[in-house]
Amino acid sequence: MSLTYAVPDLHGRIDLLEGALERIALHAAGQRSTIVTLGDYVDRGPDSRKVIERLMTWQSDTLQLVTLKGNHEAMMWEACNNLAELGWWTKNGGDQTIASYSGHQALRPPDVRLVPQTHLDWIDKLSLIHIDQHRVFVHAAVDPKIPLDRQSVQTLLWKRYPPGFALGHGRRHVVHGHDANAGAPVVTKGKTNLDGFAWQTGRLVIGVFANDRPGGASEFLEVVATGGRKPAGKG
Repeated sequence: MSLTYAVPDLHGRIDLLEGALERIALHAAGQRSTIVTLGDYVDRGPDSRKVIERLMTWQSDTLQLVTLKGNHEAMMWEACNNLAELGWWTKNGGDQTIASYSGHQALRPPDVRLVPQTHLDWIDKLSLIHIDQHRVFVHAAVDPKIPLDRQSVQTLLWKRYPPGFALGHGRRHVVHGHDANAGAPVVTKGKTNLDGFAWQTGRLVIGVFANDRPGGASEFLEVVATGGRKPAGKG
């Protein structure tokens, strides 16, 4: 039975990423499986550069990695390409990302030239959505009324579902992050939100999905690091 592992918002927590990859490898036990990372690799946490580099250089004979784009990668790419105001990005955690490229020095003003072009090219090529037989994996949300091949970038990267919203997309279960909730996973019949404020709480929730079975996760794995803080903000 093949599995798909969904890893939500990391926000610069290389310790949680390394812990997740190790936990997944042990759980998969050599079986061919897929890892889908749901975006928001950068900002707020201390090691955005290391997170990007780890994902960029991932290699495995049995674990396929699918990296999706989050709204924070979109902000980073636009700010570094002078397509958005730098202040928009830095007030949403971009200053910590730039510091991760400067040896953790707080530069004033922040210098986006420290970000390698190879990293920006990688971000530019990230997928917005991953679809398999039974599920849709996305950073933020999908509109259940619109075909999956016609979803807008705004919806896929930025939308938040209203409280109590339980629909997936047709017969497919939606797996997402973005809408941080310390009580994650938040599971309804149609969708699963995995974003549990991991960058602050130190608790990362990984969804495990059986590829031959419809619906939500068959189980959840947790990676817990020390030094978490009380949640105070949104994704």
